[in-house]
Amino acid sequence: MSRPTEKLRLLTERVLDDDIAFDILTRLPVKSLIRFRCVSKSWYSTITNPIFIATHFKLNEAKSLSNKNSHNGYLLYTSVTEGYSFHEDLRTLVYNRDRTVTEISRFITPFPFCDAFMNCFCNGIFCLDRFDENNGDHMIYLWNPSIRKFKMLAPALLTAPFDCATLGLAYHSQKNDFKILRLVSFPGSLGEPDPLTEAEVYTLSTDSWRKVVISVDSSEPNIGYVYHTSPFIFFNGALHCIASTNNGRFILSFEVNDERFHKIMLPQDSLDGYQGCLGVFKGLLAFTVLSSDIDPICDIWVMKEYGLVESWTRKSVPIDWIHSLFGVTDNGELFGNATELNLIDPEKNLNQNILVSKRYIRWVGYASNFMESLVLLDGGKCIV
Repeated sequence: MSRPTEKLRLLTERVLDDDIAFDILTRLPVKSLIRFRCVSKSWYSTITNPIFIATHFKLNEAKSLSNKNSHNGYLLYTSVTEGYSFHEDLRTLVYNRDRTVTEISRFITPFPFCDAFMNCFCNGIFCLDRFDENNGDHMIYLWNPSIRKFKMLAPALLTAPFDCATLGLAYHSQKNDFKILRLVSFPGSLGEPDPLTEAEVYTLSTDSWRKVVISVDSSEPNIGYVYHTSPFIFFNGALHCIASTNNGRFILSFEVNDERFHKIMLPQDSLDGYQGCLGVFKGLLAFTVLSSDIDPICDIWVMKEYGLVESWTRKSVPIDWIHSLFGVTDNGELFGNATELNLIDPEKNLNQNILVSKRYIRWVGYASNFMESLVLLDGGKCIV
């Protein structure tokens, strides 16, 4: 045991009561708390207690929100290593307001990239899934790289050959819990114009799945196919993704607290683009779409009043050719990729390359709420 750690233990045991020691420990970084579990049985019991983990999470969440003035979010990507390695580094970089990036951590992904896919993330927790060729099941995992632990979830309820599943991960603030929404699109049978989509919800605290009814419009009960090119975003207490029926595309939202679905119509003029992406643009729900014209244009549609279709407003930005969009910063800048990662500033019509060549990247994402936490410390398998 190091001398500073021993001094801290003696101080808390001799001078401070349990409540004050608890309060001090909740304010320490994750890396220190993982190390301090070895100080004593009492500390180990405290740090791995679900109440302590929840309290530490709340304080870290508040700190993360208050630190937004110092940087503009986190850029995450997995890099393909030399020699076709079966594992990758997950790199976390702070995207600074002066358009520079600073790497703050690297983690080895818990599964080989050849059979695992990183679907979504929320507050430092990642959701991965992989296809098990032996039994034909989709295995779903939660992974907390900060504490090097992952949890294999209970088997999903909705499974069938050739099904198409989309996952969304959200934090349930009212109950200090995490939820996963899983939408599964089954192939349509003869005579059905749209494939059938069903939904189920996983709750971390119970480690169980429940089927939920998708009901957004009595005249059109089947929402149709859920687009995989537009992953879920968590905004305003709800998960959002792009869905489609024969009548067109729309935003499907799922309120995490009451587990209700809603339909938010997209602006009519946005439906001709070849690639669309949901995001949060300066605190507002936004839909960015790339045009298929000879001179590429990125249209940024912002919903100035959440849920009100009439409040969609558009800004068009000339761009170089970009294959896809994957994130919007708090400042309203856009991340896209072609042969390199690009940064687009709609206010200044800035389109510049940043970071590294795309050929070294398999997966990339942007998060304004990335944070370290102890979630999964009281359960889950350790990655050595």
